[in-house]
Amino acid sequence: MGKIIFITGHVRSGKSKFAVKIAKEEFKNVVFIATGKEIDDEMRERIRKHKESRPEKWKTIEEEIDIENFIGRDNDYIIDCLTTWITNLIIKGYKEKDIIRKVEKLIENIKDANCSAIIISNEVGWGIVPENKLARDFRDIIGIVHQIIAENSDIFYLMVSGIPLKLKGDKYG
Repeated sequence: MGKIIFITGHVRSGKSKFAVKIAKEEFKNVVFIATGKEIDDEMRERIRKHKESRPEKWKTIEEEIDIENFIGRDNDYIIDCLTTWITNLIIKGYKEKDIIRKVEKLIENIKDANCSAIIISNEVGWGIVPENKLARDFRDIIGIVHQIIAENSDIFYLMVSGIPLKLKGDKYG
C-alpha cells in the first residue's frame, strides 16, 4: 500500500537529499517530478546539481503546471518542489481555490494509484510579513496547501539543518 511522505523545511535544509535517500532505500520504480524552470544561469546550475544527485535509472518529468496528471500505478514519486509548483501556478494566474483543487487532485491521484509519493516543500511563513500583496498571498496559499498535504500524509518530516524531525507517522519502511 502506498504512502504520502511530506518533507518540509527551510531552504537548503537537506529536504531533497533526504527524499532521495528514502527513495533509494524504499522505492523500486522512481519517477522524479521536477517543477523548477531553467529561467537563468543560477537556476540552471541548481537543476543540474539536483539531477546529478539522482540515480540515472530514475525517470525525470519536468512539469511546471499539471503535475497531478503524471501520477500512475507501478511507480513511486518524488515531487520537488511544491513551493515552486505553487509559484508557477500563481504566475499563470491560478487563484487560491483553483490551486487548492489541483493539490487535492494530486492527493486523490496518489491515493487512487496506490503508489508512494514524497512531496517536498519549503517553509515560507516563519519569517517577516512580506511587504507586498503578491508575496503575502503566496505565503498564505502555501500555508493552506501545507496543511492539506500534512493532513493527508502518512509520514511528515520537518528538516532542520540536515536533521529530519518526524512530526507524524512511522519511519518509512
